[in-house]
Amino acid sequence: MNAIASCLASIVNEENAVYFWENIPPTLQESIQKAIIGGKSPSCLVYPRTEEQLAAIIAEAHRKNWRVLPCGSASKLGWGNLAQNIDVVVSTEHINRLIEHAVGDLTVTVEAGMKFSHLQGILANHRQFLALDPTAPDLATIGGIVATANTGSLRQRYGGVRDQLLGITFVRADGEIAKAGGRVVKNVAGYDLMKLFTGSYGTLGIITQVTFRVYPQQETSATVVLTGEEAAISQAAATLRGSALTPTQADLLSTKLVDSLGLGNGLGLIARFQSISESVKEQANRLLEVGQQLGLAGVIYQEKEEADLWQRLPEEMHSDAANLPITCKIGVLPSAAVEVLSRVEMGLIHISSGLGVLSLDSQKQVLQIRDICQNYGGFLSILAAPANIKEKFDVWGYKGNALDLMRRIKAQFDSKNILSPGRFVGGI
Repeated sequence: MNAIASCLASIVNEENAVYFWENIPPTLQESIQKAIIGGKSPSCLVYPRTEEQLAAIIAEAHRKNWRVLPCGSASKLGWGNLAQNIDVVVSTEHINRLIEHAVGDLTVTVEAGMKFSHLQGILANHRQFLALDPTAPDLATIGGIVATANTGSLRQRYGGVRDQLLGITFVRADGEIAKAGGRVVKNVAGYDLMKLFTGSYGTLGIITQVTFRVYPQQETSATVVLTGEEAAISQAAATLRGSALTPTQADLLSTKLVDSLGLGNGLGLIARFQSISESVKEQANRLLEVGQQLGLAGVIYQEKEEADLWQRLPEEMHSDAANLPITCKIGVLPSAAVEVLSRVEMGLIHISSGLGVLSLDSQKQVLQIRDICQNYGGFLSILAAPANIKEKFDVWGYKGNALDLMRRIKAQFDSKNILSPGRFVGGI
């Protein structure tokens, strides 16, 4: 047994907790390789069972200057920059207990390794839900969702990850356990720290517990789909943004995405309304009328057909990975979303925020779309791409003036640069 694995095995001291690199399942090996710069492989993968075991592992890594790549189930490990010179991969997947579900207070506290789908099942038993819709919901862990700030169309009504986060517990780079926030909605202590950790890609500490606000399930749901010409779709989106209608999800869809979902021809606008049945019916019909006045084709989906549509939407977005291997997160002015979508095959942009996801085919196309986004005061960052593209390309595309501040924060939280080194903006 190599020295690192031997040391970690003595800390965890449980069966199937430490794996030599060569004994890691091939699919997981591949996920890890996509996240690191080629050359030396990590010595091992370790699964601590408790927060205390994780803290002891990180404390030892800090003493020995081992570079650590944290993950949950590794479903988003390939996002961001490639990590550098990793000695050990640490997964929180087995730190996955339900700590507290305060049903009456609409809060839940869970350990970071709990699967998102499992948590939603627990909440559903009490007719509640966590208002996030991450990539790969059956695989995604709660800690990974926070670390990558990953949610989707539900931003329209509920905001992003940091808007629903009430508290976190994390292991610092020196192995100490720290907390921020609390378990009640009124408690805002440590809010800035929670903002820092949301989307920090494991570079500041390793999240072990999370407290979220949750919401009651809605009585009724219906989805309006409008399809047609660019100008009319753009006008429909502007009308929806400026109206009193309150969709829970609302997105613009590229032409190929509309076609692959069997929704019609042209660009698409998809909006979901969830409330009491009278409100849902009224709002859906009003949006349908807007579309008809603009000459757009319109359909209302309900019940099983509606649920199936929202399930297929993210699946189709990433279905052509062989031809469109680069997945990007973008942000543009909402008014520019249609122009961006008209230049790509597969893309989805949230109507209110201008945030979205594109699937692109080449480095050249990435640069072209990045220029368009930046011209509209936005950004384009690569999430997933072949390693040879990430090695020679600015993954984050950051043009702001906060890089020096980010580096100082990293130095304060992780002075030895052992956590996810190189993965964040500017090689942090």
